[in-house]
Amino acid sequence: MLKITAYGGVTRFDLSRTLAGQGRYWTTAYLLGDTLIDSGCAHTANELLGALGGITLRRIINTHSHEDHIGGNGPIQAGGDGMEVGAHPLALPVLADPRREQPLHPYRRVYWGWPAPCRALPLQDGELLECGEYRLQVIFTAGHSPDHLCLYEPQQAWLFTGDLFVGGRERALLTPPSGRRGQDIWTTIAALKRLAGLPAQRMFPGSARVRDDPPGELATKAAYLEEMGGRILHYHQAGASVSQITRLVCGGPMLIELLTLGHFSRRQLVLSYLNHAPPNAG
Repeated sequence: MLKITAYGGVTRFDLSRTLAGQGRYWTTAYLLGDTLIDSGCAHTANELLGALGGITLRRIINTHSHEDHIGGNGPIQAGGDGMEVGAHPLALPVLADPRREQPLHPYRRVYWGWPAPCRALPLQDGELLECGEYRLQVIFTAGHSPDHLCLYEPQQAWLFTGDLFVGGRERALLTPPSGRRGQDIWTTIAALKRLAGLPAQRMFPGSARVRDDPPGELATKAAYLEEMGGRILHYHQAGASVSQITRLVCGGPMLIELLTLGHFSRRQLVLSYLNHAPPNAG
């Protein structure tokens, strides 16, 4: 399923696999000049290709390597002579061999599917990319994932946040595969604060609605997460167990925990605060 919305010089593609006649777990790609920011999931790659028909693309930039953001890379690159893909250096192994480098739980295969491999080049923090009449500044924003980046168009004051900011108030996080680093919530907070200092006037997130007050929205999200972290550390220092803290701070069980067989969980959110807490936190 695909929906297209225009925001001035930005074209937004909302993408989701259709199940039982409805789109499930939407993700978003954006077209800016000759550049596509993210490419949705493997299940929607053909729809996105059709929507891009007749448009000359120079490159795809991936905000990070999760499967719901890179699924169209391979098919789009295969159909475009010399088409570049750019991403954080840490994302390149996943882009080259997604099946080996990024194991997927069953629900992730159902909703988003296995991405095809693609050839990608590393981007650098602070790098400026020409995108037709626009320019995008690369901003490394580890937190949601170690290979996450955001993009800022300084002339238009547009900010593309990937999954660093998707709105809402988190009560759960993804559990990383064994031996791999998951989301670092404190680094996420620092990245949100950093972006809140930009004079951005419109924010395009990796899902959820477009925002017209990026500094305020980013600062509010950082404050919410920081306040939650303070409560978690307080209960931890008072001797509460992880299970007790989970109930006290994150409330009761969530449907998404059942749908993902516990992979997306309140407990993992609490553990991220505790496992990555900076020395002066709390």
